[in-house]
Amino acid sequence: MFDRRRFLMRGSGALMGLAAGGLFWRGQAQENAGRSLMTPAAQEAIDAGLAYLAQRQNPDGSFGTGQHAGNVAITSLAGLAFMAGGHQPGRGRYGAHVTNAVRNILSLEDPAQPGYLRNTRNSFHGPMYGHGFAALFLAEAHGMVNDQALRDRLRGTLKRSTDLIINTQNREGGWRYQPQRSDADISVTICQIMALRAARNAGITVPKTVADHCIEYVKRCQDIKGPNASGGFRYQPFGGPAGFARTAAGLVALYSAGVYEGQEIDKGLQFLNRFRPGAGGGGGGIFGNAEVQIHYYYGHYYAAQAMWIAGGNYWQQWYPAIRDELLRSRQADGSWFNGQICPHYCTAMALIILQIPNNYLPILQR
Repeated sequence: MFDRRRFLMRGSGALMGLAAGGLFWRGQAQENAGRSLMTPAAQEAIDAGLAYLAQRQNPDGSFGTGQHAGNVAITSLAGLAFMAGGHQPGRGRYGAHVTNAVRNILSLEDPAQPGYLRNTRNSFHGPMYGHGFAALFLAEAHGMVNDQALRDRLRGTLKRSTDLIINTQNREGGWRYQPQRSDADISVTICQIMALRAARNAGITVPKTVADHCIEYVKRCQDIKGPNASGGFRYQPFGGPAGFARTAAGLVALYSAGVYEGQEIDKGLQFLNRFRPGAGGGGGGIFGNAEVQIHYYYGHYYAAQAMWIAGGNYWQQWYPAIRDELLRSRQADGSWFNGQICPHYCTAMALIILQIPNNYLPILQR
């Protein structure tokens, strides 16, 4: 199903080449620590969830239901959920599903704006969210596609989609809903910088200045000054409260841009840890906290990554808590859905979170 040794060798080689470029994902010495937290119940839920997605992939290779059918973000997240289980394009039980998702994303490049990945039928809000997730998915699949023609097409599209992100970074250092140099917010910015980091890992040129400028913007979004500073991240620099999903996104944005230490990381992790499922004050379960609930899957997708990268007690405490909460909230058909977006979206997010200990996605490899 999965050539683990060759996959890690490929990933390690890519990372070594990036150390001087500012987008290096630091190694960690806990290769087996996370895997031990994967329980039989979690694996059973993962197997059922992957089967659920596989059975419901749309004929054109896309995912999404209702008004979100064919959405590039949902399709890309579903593809990443399969890859997080070790299923490569064309290989493994769900290899064909990954390939079909790749083909679908490639077919949605906007001919009027080269590199722009979107489905015009459902890009009614924040199409750069979808573009970021789609570019990330293509970057993660890069190097795993055996078909030469498809691999060449993927690389060309990835290069153009990466250039589009680089060329639309605004003067503050962030990104916003449209591919324009206008304003910015932290929730769109994380999608773009994470895609850029993955593209850089795949050998696509990303200037270091782009990451440096992004770091400046993300740091300005943090509530870190003054005696009453929370340490959390705001939606934008000029105001608004720090929150769960925003802080998770801010931390992973800094990690993606090459910042792993400092007071911004320490204070951000301390703030985020208040929202650990089951923890007093910030957790309270899937329906127990309004601030968490409003962006539940989006927030936990980044929160789990932040804790995985932080490692140590942060990860050892966070993963069992979110794992058990997700196991309690799954549906009888193997899916997850709490009313946000659609079941395909929620299920893909839950599966990526649960499978982080597999260490299979290049973007998260230790």
